[in-house]
Amino acid sequence: MRSNIVVFWVIAGFFALIGTVYTVWHLIAYPELPVNEAIEWVGTVGLYFTALMAIMVAFYLGRVRSAQGGELPEDTLTADIDDGDPEIGEFAPWSWWPIVLAGSAAVFAIGLAVGQFMLPIGLAIFVVAIVGWTYEYYRGYFAR
Repeated sequence: MRSNIVVFWVIAGFFALIGTVYTVWHLIAYPELPVNEAIEWVGTVGLYFTALMAIMVAFYLGRVRSAQGGELPEDTLTADIDDGDPEIGEFAPWSWWPIVLAGSAAVFAIGLAVGQFMLPIGLAIFVVAIVGWTYEYYRGYFAR
């Protein structure tokens, strides 16, 4: 986590520096215009907001690291792979329902882009996929 914090602080500094260079460059490129018209606002605001988001992530990660009271196994050079192996739940490796769910999202997105008649079709496939994925352990070979 320590390396992530450093990376986000470096990203924040980079985007703050580039935002300043970008703004000054536009001021130098258009000296005949007033300051508020010489600045290209979309790029300037976008670069500074990117720096602000990186600062927020770095600050959050720093607070989490100080609150956890120790180093993560990923930050320790002598750690084994099994040290950072938490229980993350039970997943069915044979399940086809995530593919159906992704297909429903694709049909819905195509419906937004092409024609609204496909939106209910995408929603219907979504409902079928969610119900199927939720109840896949209650029927078939793996019923309990």
